[in-house]
Amino acid sequence: MLKNSCRLALKEMNHWMMPEKAKTSLTTFPSSAEIVSEPLGVVLVISAWNYPFLLSLDPVVGAISAGNAIVLKPSEMAPASSSLIAKLVADYLDSSCIKVVEGAVPETSALLEQKWDKILYTGNGRVARIVMAAAAKHLTPVVLELGGKSPVIVDSDINLKVATRRIIAGKWGCNNGQACISPDYIITTKDYATKLVDSFKCELERFYGKDPLESKDLSRIVNSNHFDRLSKLMDEEKVSSKIVHGGQRNEKNLQIAPTIFLDVPVNSLIMKEEIFGPLLPIITVDKVEQSFDLIHSSGGKPLAAYLFTNNKKLKRKFVETVSAGGLVVNDTAVHLAIDSLPFGGVGESGMGSYHGKFSFDAFSHKKAVLYRGFAGDAFLRYPPYTPGKLTLLQALLSGSIVRIIRALLGWFWA
Repeated sequence: MLKNSCRLALKEMNHWMMPEKAKTSLTTFPSSAEIVSEPLGVVLVISAWNYPFLLSLDPVVGAISAGNAIVLKPSEMAPASSSLIAKLVADYLDSSCIKVVEGAVPETSALLEQKWDKILYTGNGRVARIVMAAAAKHLTPVVLELGGKSPVIVDSDINLKVATRRIIAGKWGCNNGQACISPDYIITTKDYATKLVDSFKCELERFYGKDPLESKDLSRIVNSNHFDRLSKLMDEEKVSSKIVHGGQRNEKNLQIAPTIFLDVPVNSLIMKEEIFGPLLPIITVDKVEQSFDLIHSSGGKPLAAYLFTNNKKLKRKFVETVSAGGLVVNDTAVHLAIDSLPFGGVGESGMGSYHGKFSFDAFSHKKAVLYRGFAGDAFLRYPPYTPGKLTLLQALLSGSIVRIIRALLGWFWA
């Protein structure tokens, strides 16, 4: 995906940089107008650990395309990747324009004290508030790529095997659930839940074997802090008894098997915070249409939301009523790979977007330019302002030909 971003920028950059023609009105006739993209200046990119190359360098591609100088701060939670990025950037990119700063909280805090022309941060809401508060001191605009509890609605009129596989790929295939667009929980009907669980059991064993902790295709948990956090979610008294598949753990190796819960209480810890791991609760409702009320009652707007159905009315209602950074029907996570779609959140899941041309736009200022000659100098603009002049000015500003004709007729008749 990162290589694709580079190829797209190289192919389209000249087109992106071209001034965009804009319409003018009778108010400024004769005139022409355009929108000119210019670099913002010096930008700061603070990236995350779960996809350390993509989330670090994909925004940098857009920032370079737009003509900015960049400081990149990789995540200290993936230290080997951070070190390699620093080495490769220094070796291959222009060090007078692009620099990498490694480190942890002290280094990030020191960077945030500086004045930037834009900051792009990928991570969690708690740190995002710190970033935004620091940016506010300098009136620096921000792009915040966060997360949230991304729901999956599963209807009954579907190809269950394909749906199950696609949910598995988006959940456990993407860093074992450690992804911002990972499915966080499933909503399905009580009548369909058992079939769905059985399908998960079958396909998970097919993909990861009878002992998933022995599988080489499952990511480990990033560190002991996150392992303990996930264990706390699993071990909550009203949740631990709801495990219907998985639950195996190896603390020494930071491994947690794909774990499915059925009918966990909506007030449990696992339903109150973003899971960001291999745990997948299933919530049941009487009718699939009730899923929308359940999502709305959560109060947040997730980074992604997913629906599996063949029902056209349900698809339409999903698109019209669910507010999220991105929606996918009959798949999970794949919208991330479409560079013609903006990738970003809304509300608690973030602000601003990037990918493809949206990355170029995120790091550009759209400058309005109007060109006029010396012909067509309207005396209406200048004092003294008579009632006739004011009437004609109002008509011109409205852009209505009918009002302009009426005003002119009134002028002449007066």
